[in-house]
Amino acid sequence: MKILTVEPMQPCRAQEIPDTLEAMRAIVGGDIDATYPFTEPVAVVFHAQGKLLGLPYNRPLLDERGLPYDIVCGTFFLAGLGAEHFVSLTEEQIRRYKSLYDNMVILTAEKPAPQENHTFQKKKPRPKER
Repeated sequence: MKILTVEPMQPCRAQEIPDTLEAMRAIVGGDIDATYPFTEPVAVVFHAQGKLLGLPYNRPLLDERGLPYDIVCGTFFLAGLGAEHFVSLTEEQIRRYKSLYDNMVILTAEKPAPQENHTFQKKKPRPKER
């Protein structure tokens, strides 16, 4: 099955995988879940517990206006939808979604820990206006 793999902070890559649950789990790193945010039969397959496990932010999911409504955490992949299971993406779908997701990298930064010994300087009072 030909899919498009999307890893955090990396360009997307097309790859062939066996059409097995084990192969899909290996890509996302655990149990899989899927969402279907597109008008065409394409699934976003992701780690079912990715957010709860604190996996790194990856790419946003966009609504019909192009605005983000959710974010996928951890590695995910896109696959086509068949009658009863996932199927290969077409070459056109791979090009289109690679272009979309390669241009949507989420950057994150660690928030610095608060310092315990803050020293505040007293400000001099401002002169009163007359």
